[in-house]
Amino acid sequence: MVSAAPPVLDAGPGPARTSARQWTAIAVLSLATFVVVTSEMLPVGVLTPMAEGLGISTGTTGFSLTITGLVTAVTAPAVPRLLGTADRRLVLAVAMVVLAAGNALTAVSGGFPLLLVSRVILGLGMGAVWGLAAAVAPRLVTARHAALAVSFAVSGVAAASVAGVPLGTLIGNAFGWRAAFAALAVAAVVLAAALLAALPPVPPVPQPAGPAATGTPERLLRVPMVATGLVLITLLVTAHFAAYTYVRPVLEERTGLAPGPIAALLLVYGVFGLAGNFAAGALAARRARATVASLAAGIGAAIALLAAFGGTTWITVAGIALWGLAYGGLSVAGQIWMTRLAPHRAEHITGLYVGVFTAAIALGALAGGTLVEASGVTTVLWTAAAGALAALTIAATRRR
Repeated sequence: MVSAAPPVLDAGPGPARTSARQWTAIAVLSLATFVVVTSEMLPVGVLTPMAEGLGISTGTTGFSLTITGLVTAVTAPAVPRLLGTADRRLVLAVAMVVLAAGNALTAVSGGFPLLLVSRVILGLGMGAVWGLAAAVAPRLVTARHAALAVSFAVSGVAAASVAGVPLGTLIGNAFGWRAAFAALAVAAVVLAAALLAALPPVPPVPQPAGPAATGTPERLLRVPMVATGLVLITLLVTAHFAAYTYVRPVLEERTGLAPGPIAALLLVYGVFGLAGNFAAGALAARRARATVASLAAGIGAAIALLAAFGGTTWITVAGIALWGLAYGGLSVAGQIWMTRLAPHRAEHITGLYVGVFTAAIALGALAGGTLVEASGVTTVLWTAAAGALAALTIAATRRR
């Protein structure tokens, strides 16, 4: 039997209880962010065979994350402005189809030029999905479940490390890296249909009048705490991705691990990342900035462990677990922090946050690639640890 069309979602408080259907919508949204981030990060897990298949260096292949990050950085802040009154559900579905096209082109790339085009297309879809997911999620549930809904929606980011990148790595090891990107293209198309089926129509949030209406992206950047938060996120994410983009060469060269154990270790990273996502979401609901500061300390300590003791297997495993736990909570904790600074402009602050976040991914991948080519992976690790320390210093000393 075909069910009745879902009601249009408004910006009001809604019923007192979140229904199973509403949680299903959150689950589909979480799967969408999972596929989005897996699509972006998969080159990390298949970096060496992908470089060999394309006939380019590992550093150049890592730059593909820079391309995606830059395009997403431009797309995410622009999405709320360009959408107007468009149904956010339809926008999310179309963006997933665009993402599928980018993955399909990556799968058939024969060299860097087509890879460049495919990653640009991927960035367009990613910017729209990631930029809207955290803003749409709290509107799908009751007010008391809003923070949990954001945690679930953004959990796709951590889950991409738990299952996405390791699974893609396993598929790449077994069937070739092209098969892994092809599988993501199929998954994105399926999720586009699922979004249309599970989400109700989602109109834009009515914007406030008067002084609150001045919260455009440009004006938001003039708010001191918003600017501070974005600088901190930029430093921390840049440091993380400078090192994490080249984690496979680190594990191959310094720890001496084979492809199978590397995939297992990436799974360890992801499992701890998923735990960190929900733990940080709960903590950030009470003390967002302190939570982000703690995560910065964890990321810096983990990278420093790998830099100093990467040749010792058990210390490497511990460092990877700590790294996953700390970084897994960053996206949701930072998201909660930023939206609380501009609650009436959730789409704009989310788009701005995602834009800065993904620009930092691009910068980190670029910086890491440059350092790898010039000085090797150990230099990358120590530089990234210093960047995380700088972020921690800002979080610990800056006052509201």
